[in-house]
Amino acid sequence: MLIMASSPAVLIRLVASAYSIAQKAGMIVRSVMAGGDLGIVEKTSSVDLQTKADRLVQMSICSSLAQKFPKLTIIGEEDLPVQEVDQELIEDGQWEEILKKPCPIQYSAIKEEDLVVWVDPLDGTKEYTEGLLDNVTVLIGIAYEGKAIAGVINQPYYNYQAGADAVLGRTIWGVLGLGAFGFQLNEVPDGKHIITTTRSHSNKLVNDCISAMNPDNVLRVGGAGNKIIQLIEGKASAYVFASPGCKKWDTCAPEVILCAVGDLVQVLLVLYHFGHSSKLLYRIFESVHNSTNSTLMPHFPHITSTICHFAFCSIRRSNTYEVVPQNCFNLHFSNHWQTD
Repeated sequence: MLIMASSPAVLIRLVASAYSIAQKAGMIVRSVMAGGDLGIVEKTSSVDLQTKADRLVQMSICSSLAQKFPKLTIIGEEDLPVQEVDQELIEDGQWEEILKKPCPIQYSAIKEEDLVVWVDPLDGTKEYTEGLLDNVTVLIGIAYEGKAIAGVINQPYYNYQAGADAVLGRTIWGVLGLGAFGFQLNEVPDGKHIITTTRSHSNKLVNDCISAMNPDNVLRVGGAGNKIIQLIEGKASAYVFASPGCKKWDTCAPEVILCAVGDLVQVLLVLYHFGHSSKLLYRIFESVHNSTNSTLMPHFPHITSTICHFAFCSIRRSNTYEVVPQNCFNLHFSNHWQTD
């Protein structure tokens, strides 16, 4: 049930702010790239990078949200020193179209201090440094009582290959129980089983898992947000990443968009549970090798040819993609957004 109050609920106001803040973040991402000095720093490896855009965007998002919603818990990917933030980075606006939306009744009484915001200032940083700009997204996810309930995704370079006169960037947003907006929902062509997976963090386990699913095509691209967008726009039917690595700031906002479209998404396995420090505490679940009790996906008939460890796998349900029954895979979905 949806309710329209005389003044917008806290959640709606927060999403409206996050939308405007994400748009500003997209402008910062483009500005840093145009300036030519990316300020690249290696964090843990050559594929784990941080740029000037990561730093400026996180400061912009976290400071803008904190000024408007001082009781929020805000967790960003980058470990940045406490410092004064330039007022030019602050966005105080709220997207009017969102403020006009009714709030799902189950969230209408939420208090500001009950919400946790997960921020990935630049999802697909490595691709950003390599000029693969359509892989890049800005992610702002909102969680309540351990569950992702609202999210905003900005694509700074959406349309960047459409010519000099194209308008760059778009912002996708969603709230569970309300819907997802800012994109055109499409289906994968009938009969096609297409997997999207990691471009820069692959390994033998990832590749073996994908091979076991016998897809028609595999898209290797950067950014968790980008891969989720491929699902909702019909470019891929499953996102498989059979390895630890995805953090809550990677998946909080995208999970909401997937689930909010109304075309139910089945997350097969979520193998991570992060504490407040976001240290990875993962568990491995295994499909049963050649189990007679498993009802397998008809479109991935070879899934039992190997023991598959799924760290993150989302499949859209359509005429050809059906929800995997629980006796096929251990499902671990709820309460993985806790902050301790």
